[in-house]
Amino acid sequence: MTCFYVFNGDADGLCALQQLHLADPGDAILVTGVKRDIGLLARVEAQAGDLVTVLDLALDKNRPALERVLAAGARVRYFDHHYPGEIPRHPGLVAHIDTTADRGTSLLVDDYLGGRFRAWAVVGTFGDNFDEAARLAAQPLGLIADQLAALRDLGIYLNYNGYGAEVADLHFPPDALFRRLQPYADPLAFIGQDPAFQQLRDGFIDDMTRARAVRPALDQPWHRLHLLPAEPWARRAGGVLANELARESPDQAHALLTRLPAGGFVVSVRAPLTRRQGADELCRRFSTGGGRPAAAGINHLPEAAYGDFVTAFLAAF
Repeated sequence: MTCFYVFNGDADGLCALQQLHLADPGDAILVTGVKRDIGLLARVEAQAGDLVTVLDLALDKNRPALERVLAAGARVRYFDHHYPGEIPRHPGLVAHIDTTADRGTSLLVDDYLGGRFRAWAVVGTFGDNFDEAARLAAQPLGLIADQLAALRDLGIYLNYNGYGAEVADLHFPPDALFRRLQPYADPLAFIGQDPAFQQLRDGFIDDMTRARAVRPALDQPWHRLHLLPAEPWARRAGGVLANELARESPDQAHALLTRLPAGGFVVSVRAPLTRRQGADELCRRFSTGGGRPAAAGINHLPEAAYGDFVTAFLAAF
């Protein structure tokens, strides 16, 4: 039997995987990519008897590949919190899917494992910008304020590392970053012992200093839109900046459009934190869009569609 872990390269995907690995540290084939590379199940060639675990990837975007893997006789465990569409009924599929607005994949895996590696679930939940849910999940751990702040920082840095148009944009490929996390049952030990944490922090500080200096192209009482240049730092920082702005102005909807070298934009959308609805519906109007109600994106918005997007963004919130 071959085991596959197919996971989003962001904080939620990494921390969900880390919990499952700590519970069952056997060998597995890793399939991952940048945060927006969500059609990853298509890369898996599974056979009868294999076990495929999918983490933090929308079922609706992986449906044909899922049906193919199940038809081959493989078993699939599917943990996710994005819009799934209709969930297939198949004896080989066990789906742990919950689209509640403040529950990410790390918390779904935490439930599955009975809270055994809760600190990693807290890291992933912070990384997905669910601060209140992360703090609530952390209460049984008895952490002091500095420790909780360190877990929050780690979640943000892991999430930041996942953003980019391609793996070359990232400080660490997500599979390599998981290998760095792998030995640590306690994320605080990773923070204190692995130099990767310092590298992520330094990169984050530099990139975010540049991103925060960009003035909004549109700033209205209920909407804010930023345009970022076609630079690697902007592609890394865009999604995290969107999360930061959403926390700072919870009544506003936010859109960050980062220019791509070949033309067009990659888009991050955050619904107002006071409502947490509508981001996924907005982004699914465009061919490469998807996500969840509170946070969604578009992998490639053509330059000619910019006006249509702004009109739809203003109407959606």
